[in-house]
Amino acid sequence: MTNLLKENIRISLDSIRSHLLRSILTVLIIAFGIMALVGILTSIDSIKYFLNENFMMMGANTFSIRNRSMRVQMGNRSTLPRNYRTITWQEAMEFKEVYDFPAVTSVFTYATNTATLKYGSLKTNPNVPVVGSDENYLATSGNELEKGRNLSANEVNYGSHVVVLGAGVVSKLFKSGENPLDKVVNIGPGKYRVVGVMKSKGSSLGFNPDNLCLIPISNVRQEFSRSGMTFTINVMVQNPTQLDAAIGEATGLFRVIREVRAGQENSFEIEKSDNLAEMLFENLKYLRLAATIIGAITLIGAAIGLMNIMLVSVTERTREIGIRKAMGATSRTIRNQFLAEAIVIGQIGGIVGIVFGISIGNVLSALIGSGFIIPWAWIILGVVLCFAVAVVSGYIPATKAAKLNPVDSLRYE
Repeated sequence: MTNLLKENIRISLDSIRSHLLRSILTVLIIAFGIMALVGILTSIDSIKYFLNENFMMMGANTFSIRNRSMRVQMGNRSTLPRNYRTITWQEAMEFKEVYDFPAVTSVFTYATNTATLKYGSLKTNPNVPVVGSDENYLATSGNELEKGRNLSANEVNYGSHVVVLGAGVVSKLFKSGENPLDKVVNIGPGKYRVVGVMKSKGSSLGFNPDNLCLIPISNVRQEFSRSGMTFTINVMVQNPTQLDAAIGEATGLFRVIREVRAGQENSFEIEKSDNLAEMLFENLKYLRLAATIIGAITLIGAAIGLMNIMLVSVTERTREIGIRKAMGATSRTIRNQFLAEAIVIGQIGGIVGIVFGISIGNVLSALIGSGFIIPWAWIILGVVLCFAVAVVSGYIPATKAAKLNPVDSLRYE
């Protein structure tokens, strides 16, 4: 059986070489269909990987309680944010004190998003977000310290004039490589001593976590106080498998704190770090559907082309078929030979298409800064589709060859 299979493959390769141009054109038709399918699907996987990496900076075990939901716009479709009354300082602190789930809880607010930081003669652009935070913010936001220390509990309680700078801010204010620790920088009208520097994380999707600074939340309430100031609560559970349970308990507690009556909707929004990514993934399914349709149409064309080349091959090799039958080849052997030839052409086209598709997909991956993607599922799908196309388009010509009368075949010119 193995020898017969090897012989059929050898004969198939000889036939392909003898009709090289026609075979190359058929291979390319199949390759373009697979390339379109695998290329677009690999690109989608790259985008999903990129979104997961960037929207889960807070970690898979973190969620936030806010007074408004996100606004997402995809083309002409948009999701309008829901706004609720502000989360007050008293509500946020009561939650932090009462919430007894095994988790780390942090309260923060934005003092301003347009601050200008100064050090000596150097200053930043007026686009630095100033976050008023407690001592747990770094842990719950997914940020880490590169040097120095975090804000202490005493500094948070007393509203000390200390600051933890992002790496991007440090690069603008301390260009000579000077150590920023214990230096005094101006933030708005106040002076703050630098106690720590956060590790660089790089920008993503228009947000740059390196371009911010952290000051004690009590200091923000004193120096940047304004009416309508709202606070956000971050919660990081110790075990990611307990995230849903933590959200459920937090929802129930905060409903009590906000005095939400039974049967009423929540007057706040709970967001997991991957909420936006999931919303975008929902829209990517249409792109995946389009890729599948494009690939299917091209593969139908490839199947027609492959069937045509096999029918022509049967006609041109009628005398050869007669000789093989005269020498003892059965109809089944002839059919398997032509079927094997169709499968070989299909698999060559599939391999070429898969290589091109992965290359195109990973070009996009490199452009957006995602990792190298090898879509094994789509590779297997491509191989299976090429096999199916080859069997379907090769069966009719193979059956026609098998049914040829050896006497008529030998007389064929």
